[in-house]
Amino acid sequence: MHSEPDWSAATRQFQQSLGDSWAKAVQAAGIAPALPSGAAITFSPEKLAALQQAYLKEAAELWNHGLAGVAAGDKRFASEAWGTNPVAAFSAATYLLNGRTLLGMVEAAETDPKTKARLRFAVEQWMAASAPSNFLALNAEAQRKAVETRGESIARGIQNLLNDMQQGHVSMTDESQFEVGRNVATTEGAVVYENELMQLIEYKPTTAKVYERPYLVVPPCINKFYILDLQPENSLVKFLVDQGHRTFVVSWRNPDESMHDKTWDDYVAQGPLEAIDVVQDITGARQINALGFCVGGTLLGTALAVLAARGEKPVQCATFLTTLLDFSDTGVLDLFIDENFVKLREMQMGDRGLLKGQELASTFSFLRPNDLVWNYVVGNYLKGETPPAFDLLYWNSDSTNLPGPMYAWYLRNTYLENNLVKPGKVTVCGEKIDLRSIDMPVYVYGSREDHIVPIGAAYASVNHLPGKRRFVMGASGHIAGVINPPVKKKRSYWTNDKLPKLHAEWLQGATEHPGSWWTDWADWLRPQGGKQVPAPKRFGKGTAYKPIEPAPGRYVRAKS
Repeated sequence: MHSEPDWSAATRQFQQSLGDSWAKAVQAAGIAPALPSGAAITFSPEKLAALQQAYLKEAAELWNHGLAGVAAGDKRFASEAWGTNPVAAFSAATYLLNGRTLLGMVEAAETDPKTKARLRFAVEQWMAASAPSNFLALNAEAQRKAVETRGESIARGIQNLLNDMQQGHVSMTDESQFEVGRNVATTEGAVVYENELMQLIEYKPTTAKVYERPYLVVPPCINKFYILDLQPENSLVKFLVDQGHRTFVVSWRNPDESMHDKTWDDYVAQGPLEAIDVVQDITGARQINALGFCVGGTLLGTALAVLAARGEKPVQCATFLTTLLDFSDTGVLDLFIDENFVKLREMQMGDRGLLKGQELASTFSFLRPNDLVWNYVVGNYLKGETPPAFDLLYWNSDSTNLPGPMYAWYLRNTYLENNLVKPGKVTVCGEKIDLRSIDMPVYVYGSREDHIVPIGAAYASVNHLPGKRRFVMGASGHIAGVINPPVKKKRSYWTNDKLPKLHAEWLQGATEHPGSWWTDWADWLRPQGGKQVPAPKRFGKGTAYKPIEPAPGRYVRAKS
């Protein structure tokens, strides 16, 4: 039985140890400067006492097992090598115990919700980086492989590290296996128009007749468009074409130094607005249909509000895929955004400059550090493995720059101030923006596990658009939820014809359907297309819109 002095000493040691770890975690995330000078984080005494007792109890149980700790339920330590190496098993179990305790301290902290969320993010980042699996001296699986390969795995790992240092990012896939236009982005088409910001691709019809209203797709400008055209079997572009829609896609240029002064207005004017005009000119259609994906949806929504303010309605219906129009809930990204951060970015690049694509890609990767960062550090460098060929991860590594002024405007007016949903608050292309003026049928899609566009935020768009609306929720995340072709017969989607104010209320009355939401969307889109007309025999139109080059064009091939 412990004496009182022993218990007090153990408690002091516990507090000292966790205090040191806490400081490291806060510093690692760079959030310490955000706390007031000299301010201390306070904790609920009751929660802290319970946490101390739980920690000491679990630590004692772990020590009583000797060097035979068990790191159950964590795939990083799941291999047989960890279980048969007592030192490694104990280090993994101790690491997980410390991690649970640090996260418990976050919950015990008495502070505002945003600061608590930042502290939680800091701890999660530090814990992900400090896992024993990330170090050769502690990784039993990597050590065993080094012995079995007589050091060859270490040599390959060093070579992988040198290669990744040269290319500037950690390899998530075998990038040598892919080439844009050869085995990704292969749907047949031609570039029929270009300006300094985008190329417009027209795709070859696969049906004898097409709908009279052509279809324009506006992808995000922070990524390459071919996420919508990876392979024939999972291409949303090909799906549209096969459904009989005369399809056009915006391919954004990867900005270089010559575009350092481009603004949000430029992206709206030279992107969706100009693309809508060109599609109308080429096809002769009075109205077209349009889709916006992610930031492409935000740009499309802004463009539609600009057109409405001008008394124009060239778009008959719109689809918004995992799109933020209302930025009230931006999920984990909200942790990075505050007035000081936005002012810093405005000082750095508000008038000119480039946000490098790798910086943006790294930010998104560290939202899921174990899956998208450290998993590849361990596999590539410690085990000397070449990651398998995966088209989606090849696309994910193909990053895109952003002009500084455009990025700074976007940060302030969406993530920080949520101005797009405030009627008349912002002026774009000379017009005051009012989303309530976008009076047309809309199809709004959100992914249930999306960590970039939270499902509640995707749903919030229906509260600002006055036309006939349909909201559909799909399973999985930001990309996998969207790219879910019917032929795979995977996942589920949910529908509900009633549209209450909150997504949670919508979900209570929703019906689950097996398979892909694409079929529901195709059924919704069919009557929006108008009558059937003979498919065109050639790309473009006359001498004004002659094919410039085959799809996918040269803009998408430019590297950051």
